[in-house]
Amino acid sequence: MAIGRPITLTDNVASKIISATATDGQTQFTVTGGYRINAIAVYRNGVRLVDGSDFTATDGATVVLLSGANLDDKLEFQIFDDFRVADAIVSSKANQTIQGDVAVIGTLSGAAIGIQSSGSLVGSGKTLNFIGAGNTFRTVGDTIEVSIAGGGGGGLGTAVKYADGATPTPFSWIPSTATVDSNLTLDTDNAGMTTSYVVSVIPNITVNSGVAVTVGSGKTMIIDVLQIGDL
Repeated sequence: MAIGRPITLTDNVASKIISATATDGQTQFTVTGGYRINAIAVYRNGVRLVDGSDFTATDGATVVLLSGANLDDKLEFQIFDDFRVADAIVSSKANQTIQGDVAVIGTLSGAAIGIQSSGSLVGSGKTLNFIGAGNTFRTVGDTIEVSIAGGGGGGLGTAVKYADGATPTPFSWIPSTATVDSNLTLDTDNAGMTTSYVVSVIPNITVNSGVAVTVGSGKTMIIDVLQIGDL
């Protein structure tokens, strides 16, 4: 066992030992692979030397003894390094920040998706399951756009729920008016790939001043398709 106060290692710090055999009077030793300045311990025949009193190590490559070694003295250089990797995930750390993209191949356990409605959080979960006919999906880059058909009252409007707030009744409600507040083009990108009818069950649609609604080729717009505006 080496003589002298041992080096205390913190988490993520490891060491390696480089050995050399001295010639008579040798003072300079080259450390294979180099070292970090102030991160090296030097032993001579098992006795730890004192930095600045027994040796100097200031260039990251060589160690110089302040008094020459004897023939066949054994020098050991214990080199310390920090193996922490920037932006690595540490399992024992509670809060971590990863800079850049993260690619996961396989299952990401423990993750949840926040679900919002009109900007308000309604819950979180790992799986989204859309129930009912008429739901459509479209991939736009990294985004999946979801169009959801009415879920109650025969599929028109918004379902009226029972007192539990979850179970739909046979009824639904439809607002009497709605406003178009930004330019809109109805074409094969958003209103069907073939000839189609673009309909609204809302009786009164107001297009704001300065806003244009363009009905593309092969599209027919029908407002108040249920003809309830005069009721």
